[in-house]
Amino acid sequence: MSMASFLAIAKIDVMNAKREKEMMKIREEFPILDQKINGEDLVYLDNAASTQKPRTVINAIKNYYENDHSNVHRGVHTLSVRATEAYERARQKVTEFVNSPNKHQIIFTKGTTESINLIASSVTNLIEKNDEILITAMEHHSNIVPWQELCKRTGATLKVIPISEDGDILMDKYREMVTNKTKLVSVVHLSNTLGTINPIEKIINKAKSHSAITVIDGAQAAGHIPIDVQKLDCDFYLFSGHKIYGPTGIGVLYGKEDILNKIDPYQYGGEMILKVTFDETTYNDLPHKFEAGTPNIAGAVGIGASIDFINSLDRDLCHQHEMSLHDYAMDKLERIDGIRIIGRSSNKSAILSFVIDGMHPHDIGTIINQKGIAVRTGHHCTMPLMDFYEIPGTVRASFSIYNTHSEIDKLIDALKLAIKMLKQ
Repeated sequence: MSMASFLAIAKIDVMNAKREKEMMKIREEFPILDQKINGEDLVYLDNAASTQKPRTVINAIKNYYENDHSNVHRGVHTLSVRATEAYERARQKVTEFVNSPNKHQIIFTKGTTESINLIASSVTNLIEKNDEILITAMEHHSNIVPWQELCKRTGATLKVIPISEDGDILMDKYREMVTNKTKLVSVVHLSNTLGTINPIEKIINKAKSHSAITVIDGAQAAGHIPIDVQKLDCDFYLFSGHKIYGPTGIGVLYGKEDILNKIDPYQYGGEMILKVTFDETTYNDLPHKFEAGTPNIAGAVGIGASIDFINSLDRDLCHQHEMSLHDYAMDKLERIDGIRIIGRSSNKSAILSFVIDGMHPHDIGTIINQKGIAVRTGHHCTMPLMDFYEIPGTVRASFSIYNTHSEIDKLIDALKLAIKMLKQ
């Protein structure tokens, strides 16, 4: 090895050591990770399902309930004013997080699933018989079923954009499928099963050339990829709090103002009205038009705190760390006989799905749980994708900023043990 090569490798090792040290500091902010499962240190590798919460988020929710809780927008007393300010402050944080032009274009929902259902229910008046709605073969059930139901109501046709064996959208096929009949295109930004990061800019641009509505499911992406909805120019962008280190039960729907004003509300009741008589009702302005009833105020406070937490991080460093974990795990997995990686896109996030010849994913997951290792097993709410690969499900390891290379070593050791046990 030349001296230049030696020095280059040494420099990389120093950079890796520095990054790992920084990530260990971040890990200390997550109290749930400091525990044992079945007598073993917890190794939490199920981050695509839900991320863990830092103390700042936990404390923000606790502080709200201990000091500021009241209903919002309706009271003049001090607690109501404080709660309203906290709720709207969270909306402003989300506005800046996705670079929305205005905060009234940010709608709080229960999560990505409700956001998609809101759109699918509300755009009924914009979809007609023989119109076409496009989704991809890698979509989560939440981005399939609502569109199926919309098609039933309207007589529209649902069409599926095919993917390659590696897990990439076949863009040539997509371009052929978009026609003047295409009225809506709904695509996942980052696949929860494959880890594929889709070329949503190109997808949006093609859809716009035919004036189709664009919906981007950002549930997996928002915690890993900076989002700029103005640059993307999508009509809707959606994500959930619990996948970006925030609480469950809170989600975000960003929508373009003109289309939000054009579509009908999803739910009806208090807050979403300006005037009600027994003869007619006048709907409220945005965003309240789509936020019927008492909202998840503590959830909004929590997602605001999670955005503060993300903004405090070096996101480039975090991305490097997550992909370092992915690459390290991929290398280790491929050395084990009988393992097949599901999803090999060249543009991936830190998600690894795999199967092991002759072994059911649930059996693998159950055995390695005895070693304290939490992975997800099953179809990951992507049953049509499992049919495409002709498998019942996968084992999925998904990595976050608080995971370590030593945890991957534990995963590999546990997998080897599981394989040995299941072969007996």
